[in-house]
Formats: sequence, structure tokens, C-alpha cells
Amino acid sequence: MCPRDGRKSQHRFCYRMREGLFIERIPFWDQKMKVSLLIPTLSEIEGMEAIMPRINREWVDQILAVDGGSVDGTYEYAKGHGYHTIRQRVSGLANAYYEGLEVATGDTIITFSPDGNSLPEIIPGLITKMKEGYDRVIASPYLNGTKSEDDNVVTAFGNWLFTKLINILFGGHYTDSLVKLRAWRKNILECIRIHPGRAGIEPLLSIECAKANLKVGEIPGHEPPRIAGLRKMSPLGNGFAVLVLIIKELWAPSVLRQKQVVLEASKI
Repeated sequence: MCPRDGRKSQHRFCYRMREGLFIERIPFWDQKMKVSLLIPTLSEIEGMEAIMPRINREWVDQILAVDGGSVDGTYEYAKGHGYHTIRQRVSGLANAYYEGLEVATGDTIITFSPDGNSLPEIIPGLITKMKEGYDRVIASPYLNGTKSEDDNVVTAFGNWLFTKLINILFGGHYTDSLVKLRAWRKNILECIRIHPGRAGIEPLLSIECAKANLKVGEIPGHEPPRIAGLRKMSPLGNGFAVLVLIIKELWAPSVLRQKQVVLEASKI
């Protein structure tokens, strides 16, 4: 039932916030979903030049580049192509997400890697799936025969292990918990406001959404190899940070439940 006019609907609801609390459910047909494509960058000029021309600007309402201190012209490239471009105040990928939220105009965020790992052609599929009423949609490289060409033995095992732990310990149903290309409701991360350190936002969202029983979907998302540049992630260092995050979250209350997320919406 729409809180505005009483119309019935079989569609899922989105949420209106006041003072950090979810106070009202509004059906998707009652508003136009706005999408911000959030692109954290750090010296990725070769990838940007190869990947960004393949992104149709009509797919999204905003292309937002959050630059972590590039020295190869990445910032200038993004600025010159008319993307909403900001420089990070504090370094780190998680900070790029939170600083990006401050200027993102969309109510839905799609995080995208400009190094070649994320396929632009998957973006419309993420948006379509979100419009079906999901709180979060993952482009999984491990679903229905897709694969990650950027994986090695260590990273593939790490993703499998951490995804399995999150599913068992927190009630998730994921095939991937770490890869960057995914869409989610902006107000979810605004409510969480936990800094995961080197573990990253992706496993944090996977855990918190599972704890709160939010509606999460997956679509197949092939992950090509990196085009150029250096991998910023250390498999062992970041992997240890993810493990520490999982252990901490075992004893932590659900932040989203505390913020009064309307959990029953996922059953409509």
C-alpha cells in the first residue's frame, strides 16, 4: 500500500529517511530511481581511456569520479570529460566511498572499477534488477558459469572462503562478497557509517545486508583482467582485514536493524 495515496502494488518499496532513521516506504513506481556511478580512481589513466568511452551516459544520472591522488592524468581526464570529479580528502578506498556519498545525487549507487575489471555493459543489467525491488544487486563473477580472469589461486580461494563464512555465519546467500561491481541503495551505507579499514566496503555491506535480511540479488558478471596499472589490493593484508571484520561483526548488533530498516518489505 502506497503511504501517499493508498494504491496497492506488488512492487518492492524504497525508503525515506529522517534523522538517520528509515521512516517511510515509497513504491518504486512512485518515484524515478536516480543512479550515480561511483568510480574510485588512483592513477588509472590507461584503464579510463579504454573503458570510459564504452559507458553510455544515458544509463545513469551521474558519473562521479573520486580521485585518491592520481599522478598520471586520471583526475584531469575525468574532469575534462565532464564527470563530477572530486579529490579525496582522506586516502583509502572506503573513504572514497563515503566521500563520494556526500556529493552523489542518486538514490542508487553503482560502484565501478576503471581498471578493466568491471564491464560497462553490465551496468544496465544491474539497474534493471534494482528496479525489481532489490536493496542490493551484485554482478558476480562466480554465478552461472561466469568467471574472474583477474583471479589467481590465492584471491579465488580467499573470495570463496570469505563468501562461505559470511553465508554460514550471517545467513547470506552470496556467490561473491568482495568484487566491486554492484548496485545498492545509497541510504543503506549512509546508515551503516562503519569504517571497515582495509577490509573494504563490499564485505561490510554483504554482512550488514545479510544481518538485516535485506533483499539482495545477483546477476552474472564476468570479470576481465586488469588493463594496466598496479593492483592496489594486497591479497594477504586485505584478506586478514576481511577475516578480522567478520570476527568483529559476529558480536556486533545489526546496525541496519538499529536504524529501523523496514525488514518486512523484503517479503512483499
